Amino acid sequence: MTELLALQNGSDIRGIAISHEEFTANLTKQEAQIIASGIIEWLKSEKKVTRTPMRIAIGHDSRLSASDIKEGLIEGFLKEEVEILDAELATTPAMFMATQFEEFDADCGIMITASHLPFYYNGIKIFSKEGGAEHEDIDYILEHVKPFNPEIENQGNVVKKEILSLYSADLVNKIQQGTGEDKPLAGFKIVLDAGNGAGGFFADKVLAALGADTSGSQFLEPDGHFPNHMPNPDNKEAMESIQQAVLKNKADLGVIFDTDVDRAAVVDTTGEVINRNSLIAVLAQIVLEEETGQTIVTNSPTSSHLKAFIEELGGKQVRYLCGYRNVINKAIELNNQGIETPLAIETSGHAAFKENYFLDDGAYVIAKILMLLPKLKKENKTIGDLIATLKQPAEAQEVRFKISGEAYRDYGNDVIETLAEFVKQTAGFEIDPENEEGIRVNVSEMYGSGWFLLRMSLHEPLLVLQVENDETAKNKLVFTKLADYFNLKERLNTEKLAAVLAE
Repeated sequence: MTELLALQNGSDIRGIAISHEEFTANLTKQEAQIIASGIIEWLKSEKKVTRTPMRIAIGHDSRLSASDIKEGLIEGFLKEEVEILDAELATTPAMFMATQFEEFDADCGIMITASHLPFYYNGIKIFSKEGGAEHEDIDYILEHVKPFNPEIENQGNVVKKEILSLYSADLVNKIQQGTGEDKPLAGFKIVLDAGNGAGGFFADKVLAALGADTSGSQFLEPDGHFPNHMPNPDNKEAMESIQQAVLKNKADLGVIFDTDVDRAAVVDTTGEVINRNSLIAVLAQIVLEEETGQTIVTNSPTSSHLKAFIEELGGKQVRYLCGYRNVINKAIELNNQGIETPLAIETSGHAAFKENYFLDDGAYVIAKILMLLPKLKKENKTIGDLIATLKQPAEAQEVRFKISGEAYRDYGNDVIETLAEFVKQTAGFEIDPENEEGIRVNVSEMYGSGWFLLRMSLHEPLLVLQVENDETAKNKLVFTKLADYFNLKERLNTEKLAAVLAE
């Protein structure tokens, strides 16, 4: 079963579900049958689930391979005393809520998704009543599988139980309570782009239910081919699509989700994209307006201007490791230390609120923003006005260096460590001590005014270099100086850096 360990992907399971060009499928119905036994063992031994029958809810997004993987999991679970609740089309946050809603009361929620990755990928996200599985939980599950034996008589049963209506009603209720109005979105035109993922339900079941005009919404039908654009708020084509939809329909707001609705971004009425640092700033303003002095955890590649913005609002920013489980766990740790931390968020759009189980939930992020709209309308303001004072860099660029050979992570970390010595010898470069991932350097003097961050990629053999500057044409001077260092590293592919310098 050692080949299954290759499916470990941080805090979930992920692999190739459909053979494609040079990629051979390694997460199919057969692997799912086996993985089911590991999940059962984890629930019994690690989560101490003793109820008989155990109750497991399974949902999936619109991916083409979803039914095969679900069928494999169900066949595996049926060999045990398990009641399987087949939620069919669902979202990642909804499948966690299956462990919380009284109507489901699941011991485990499972979401079949590979987020924004190409159609031939798929994955399995796993929740207990305490929250999402961690890296070590996935290790345990994959290390405790047993072969699937079709000859064993089935002991479990399957019940179809749709969850999106229940999840939507819960969101609607929270927005109504937050605004004190039954139809708080009456008079607003809001367009939704679901990218043919699982988020199309939000148009009718949430926005329209709250009174919004959703005409002009697009790509709401689930389609695992993703024929229009990838459902990904970090994707340039996707964001251009929702921008055009907002402008064409003269909408008050545009909303876009990723495939499984654990990430979101918005576009204001002017067509301005509010994601990455800007989305963090909007959500920071929401939580700090409720109570100043609180801490917000982000991942490391956030703008220095965001830190200043949060501090001006009376808050504090902690820049932590990339990876949504990392920022969530850091926020939980700070709260346990007595440091009030209501929000954990990555620049990719992953965001989790303490008040919402620290659940990585794109729909809840949008719900928090929707609660603002009636108030902003009375003040003749837009979402964009909330972050008008957030300074934007004149230049922002990213270069990724591929690392060749084995033990790439050790080599990459060595590159980061030795870069620190190079920085110390370079006038105008100064290491930022408020950093917990890679090396972050503030630049000044001849290099303009800005910063750069070099860190290891979470899952790939890559070093990621992000450079921002408040002075036009100064980034190139930073890249030129850093080229003196990177070109000496034999195992780094510096072609992309050379392309930047050639521009």
